[in-house]
Amino acid sequence: MGESSLISVQNVSYVYTSESGKEFGALSEVSLEVNPGEFVAVIGHNGSGKSTLAKHFNALLLPSKGDVVINGWNTKDQSRLWDVRQTVGMVFQNPDNQLVATTVEEDVAFGPENLGLPSQTIRQRVDEALAAVGMSEFASKEPHNLSGGQKQRVAIAGVIAMRPKCIVLDEPTAMLDPGGREEVMSTIRRLNKTEGISVVHITHFMDEAIDADRVIVMEAGKMVMSGTPREVFQRVDELRALHLDVPPVTMLAESLRRDGYCLPAGITQIDEMVKSLCQSS
Repeated sequence: MGESSLISVQNVSYVYTSESGKEFGALSEVSLEVNPGEFVAVIGHNGSGKSTLAKHFNALLLPSKGDVVINGWNTKDQSRLWDVRQTVGMVFQNPDNQLVATTVEEDVAFGPENLGLPSQTIRQRVDEALAAVGMSEFASKEPHNLSGGQKQRVAIAGVIAMRPKCIVLDEPTAMLDPGGREEVMSTIRRLNKTEGISVVHITHFMDEAIDADRVIVMEAGKMVMSGTPREVFQRVDELRALHLDVPPVTMLAESLRRDGYCLPAGITQIDEMVKSLCQSS
């Protein structure tokens, strides 16, 4: 494990066993590291292994082979399970499955209360977590009356209140409309940049990966690409061969490049493309 890494995945393979006893390899020899404060996006189509990988980051699954080390603790060490799960918080696809209380603030307080923290500390954590996700004014509301994006932000606040060093989000916008998606993505970006929380974002939306520091591409249980968004998304033909899209602006820029426009490879931002077009004209 690198000295500075928060998450270290070391030659991890994982095999599911069905009720009939049939085995299915979901991960194969995966190795990667996530550093403090880093924003990593993991992309891949359904069945590529990305959600299985995510569940290894806070010991919801344990490797069949290899090791996952979180902040120096091996996830196979049962005595460190609580430490691992306090260090790496999980947010899942359906916010309704994560909200357990009758009001927003009670829901966010659920985790800190289970830690046995003093009431004053819990109050402070709830207030800070709701402020961090822009939901302070909804503290006394009933979760079921919120929009999908608001519910997901409350779920994220519940994780933040546990003071994790890393948040792993497993397709958190998959069930949301475009407005809710942007609410959640804006929250994730802010937590990463202003709070310094490491983020691992599992997604099948390519445009959600462009703000990451690093993009990892999964296919058939293996890590097949890794690099900055520019490095990964300039490999348009390879991504298409994996049945993956690229961000729309990247696709447009690539089409213009092939039509003879002098544009750099791997453009991911509209303003970058406009600037490049102005310079080439």
